[in-house]
Parts: sequence; C-alpha cells; structure tokens
Amino acid sequence: MSKDVLKFKRILFKVSGEALMGSKGFGHDSESIKKICNQIKKAYNLGCEICVVVGGGNIFRGMSQAAANMERANADYMGMLATCINGLALQDALEKEGLSTRMQSAIQMNTVCEPFIKRRAVRHLEKGRIVIFSAGTGNPFFTTDTAGVLRAIEMGCDAIFKGTQVDGVYSADPKIDKDAKHYEKIKYIDVIKQDLRVMDQTAITLAKDNKLPIIVFSIKDENSLFETVQGRGKFTIIN
Repeated sequence: MSKDVLKFKRILFKVSGEALMGSKGFGHDSESIKKICNQIKKAYNLGCEICVVVGGGNIFRGMSQAAANMERANADYMGMLATCINGLALQDALEKEGLSTRMQSAIQMNTVCEPFIKRRAVRHLEKGRIVIFSAGTGNPFFTTDTAGVLRAIEMGCDAIFKGTQVDGVYSADPKIDKDAKHYEKIKYIDVIKQDLRVMDQTAITLAKDNKLPIIVFSIKDENSLFETVQGRGKFTIIN
C-alpha cells in the first residue's frame, strides 16, 4: 500500500509492560501480546516504519516488594532487564506474524540481541525491519518514557505514539470524572503545568526541546494504531 495514506511515516510506538500482561497480576498474556502485534502489523502493512520501546512494569510489579528496600540504581537495573524479557517476547510474537525484527539493548547482552547502535538501527528501519529498543537508556533514574522519546529523536521519527487505556489526554481521569475534557491538541507546557501525567516531565521536556510530537491514543481498539498513523480516529497530539 502507498505511503501516501500515512500522516506519520516513521514512528516510535511506546508500549507499557502492563499492556503485555492483560488482566493478569503480572507476567505475559499471549492474547494481549498478539493483539499488540496485530496492531503493529496493520500499521506496518501501510508502509509505516516502526520502532518500539517496551516497558517492564508487568515483570517488575512481581518483584516490587523485593525492590522496595533496594538501592535505587540497582532496582532500576532490574527494571531494565525486565524490558529485555518483554522485548524478546514481543520479538517472538512479531516474527510469528511474519514480520522481520531486530532487538537492540542499551545494556550489552550480545548472545540475545544487538547493542544499541544508532546507524545500524536506522538502517534496519530503512530495510523494513521493526526495531525493538530495550533496557531503557541504559542508565538508572530514567524511565522508559524518556527512553522512548530519546530513541524517537535519534531515529528521526515523525512522532512518538503512546498507547494507553484511554483515547487521548483528558483534563482529569475520565473513568472517575465524567465531565473530564478530551484534548485534541495540547501544548507540552500545558501538560507540564497541569501535571497531566501522560509521561514523566523529563520525557515531555525532551520532546518539547526537540519538537517531537507525542500522540496519545487508546491501545484497546484493534484498529487504533492503524487509524492513528493515518491521522484518523480519536487521539491527542501534544506539540
């Protein structure tokens, strides 16, 4: 299919670890992972170049009590390793759908994936491969949201896509406040001032400084990513 239908031709898709566990308390849910892969495949078949950053909350949640008394940097490294486990799970599922992938890690683990090398990652995208970035930035004290924004900038993406449980950014939690206002567009600074918690403030500020749009959409609908990369459907753009 022609890339002319695309509003966003190269994207970074930020997937939370929680999205991989479905209704489970922690770990992986194969059906939830398959649904995410189907969304990626539909957007990919439009000609969209896609890279992915995945969180580690679904695994780290199961270790949270043990990590509570740990030194922060060590706990963060545990979280980074959790994202690598999730990256491998996502890679396996995508390849079962017939998609070509490469996984790169900010922490070297050469027996399971490539180290993060910017030029190599860009080349993979140009060759039609889906690139999965794991282990965050490789540094403690930075979230996977910040890692997602950083990698999106490095890859020259048109936007970072954050899939959530709601169809965009609201003035309050729409599950609690029925009068919460949905924003079609909102400025970075307003997200920070209103403390809307779409992403952490480091990620928002980094996106603002580099003029990277943030697209917030619902991951629940099976066609949501497919529609959003075309500029269709309901979502919020932060710019």
